[in-house]
Amino acid sequence: MYIKITDLVTGVPVLPYYSLKICAHLPIKTRTIFASLLWEQQKQLQQLHRQMETLAVPMLRSGGGGVGSALGVHRPLSRTQSSPASTSLTLPEKPLSLPGQEVSSKPRFTTGLVYDSQMLKHQCTCGDNSSHPEHAGRIQSIWSRLQERGLRGQCESIRGRKATLEELQSVHTEKHVLLYGTNPLNRLKLDNRKLAGILSQRMFVMLPCRGVGVDNDTIWNESHTSTASRMAAGSVVELAFRVAKGELKNGFAVVRPPGHHADPSNPMGFCYFNSVAIAARQLQHKLSVSKILIVDWDVHHGNGTQEVFYSDPNVLYMSLHRYDDGNFFPGSGSPAEVGSGAGEGFNVNVAWTGGLDPPMGDAEYLAAFRTVVMPIAQEFSPDVVLVSAGFDAAEGNPAPLGGYKVSAKCFSFLTRQLMSLAGGRVVLALEGGHDLTAICDASEACVSALLGIQVRHAGIWTFCVCVLQDKRRRRGNIYFSAERRPGFCGMWGISRGFERSDRRGNFPTHREVWEISRHLQSAIRFKLN
Repeated sequence: MYIKITDLVTGVPVLPYYSLKICAHLPIKTRTIFASLLWEQQKQLQQLHRQMETLAVPMLRSGGGGVGSALGVHRPLSRTQSSPASTSLTLPEKPLSLPGQEVSSKPRFTTGLVYDSQMLKHQCTCGDNSSHPEHAGRIQSIWSRLQERGLRGQCESIRGRKATLEELQSVHTEKHVLLYGTNPLNRLKLDNRKLAGILSQRMFVMLPCRGVGVDNDTIWNESHTSTASRMAAGSVVELAFRVAKGELKNGFAVVRPPGHHADPSNPMGFCYFNSVAIAARQLQHKLSVSKILIVDWDVHHGNGTQEVFYSDPNVLYMSLHRYDDGNFFPGSGSPAEVGSGAGEGFNVNVAWTGGLDPPMGDAEYLAAFRTVVMPIAQEFSPDVVLVSAGFDAAEGNPAPLGGYKVSAKCFSFLTRQLMSLAGGRVVLALEGGHDLTAICDASEACVSALLGIQVRHAGIWTFCVCVLQDKRRRRGNIYFSAERRPGFCGMWGISRGFERSDRRGNFPTHREVWEISRHLQSAIRFKLN
């Protein structure tokens, strides 16, 4: 009995595999007929395959040639999207191309995302992430959240790359780059005499977890830390270039380890290479970008970024951070630090003080953006905006690592404000933030803002602009102290005093909001060259 089976793609009858085994038991004449029939069918299949390939129709093939080949190759099961470990990129299906149509490899003009699994390998040798707030789960969780919310599909994912040693040396010293940018494998390609002297100067500490670090916070993995750090820096540079050249609208870099604490010659605070500073330098050197704005809203001051551009009038650095009169890590970022030489006035520190009684939140950040950050940035008129997007000011991060209560919607609103600058050429690079839920919420909100997805802010200005002192209710006040400095703009330290720490009760009225806004606007003056 003969059962007719046809190829699913071509529709040509296919001889069943089991019938070939039966042929061995048939007379010679019958076997000849079977062989002839099989030969004719193979010729027809080959001819049709050639015709369909010329029409660019994708074919289902496998090595077996039987019924299994017509049905295609089984795909392995993958992890569920909700798992933080589902970080592997899935290859898109090959599109069906019709005659006369060309498949373009040009990226979409949309938000760019960059991420690479090599950055996950930067782990303490103790193998226990519970004692290390900066761990691989941070970027794994963010990448999975963007996938679950459908945001990755709306963005253009670009391939990350390692920063070259020359790119690293545009910000860091040669000694620093060779110490922390090389591993045992790639050191074989370098000058052994120079390396021998430099490597002998390395100093490591034994961590309480029995792992190794360059200080009590910053872990070191001899095999993987250098690669992950260079991958983070190179990925931010690549994304910034794509945005600056107009290939992408804006971008978000899901990278680790962070970088804004790394100064030209020292790693610290989980950071080895200052990714945002390197990207800014490369934009200056290779694309001749004349004016760059760097906004750093990580709860810790970006001491490394400030040091790199402290005398550069073409890079305006603005940081909003917890300062507490120099008692919060890293201790820098005073309102008096305004730049030096030609760069005097191009370093702006919004230095929060007053501790956590109560903690800073949306009201203070929105007031600072409205009255300090955005007016100065608009006067500067940058060509590109880079953001050190640390989310450790978000609610959920413990007091030693943050303690503030900025919402994800607030970060979204700040991102939308910055998108009004530089023709929308804005690149966010992940810095700190160690509560997984908080950094996932904030990253999702910022990517949504970059994509132009509207988020309801529920009267955010009226609800959160500030808490005005009301002598009848004795609820407290915010005061801004202005310290004038020569140069492009003044330097303002923002502090807050509370007569009572209890913020319960009525929120400020429209009139009160207007009065405090008018008072702050009149207190701020710009001095232009």
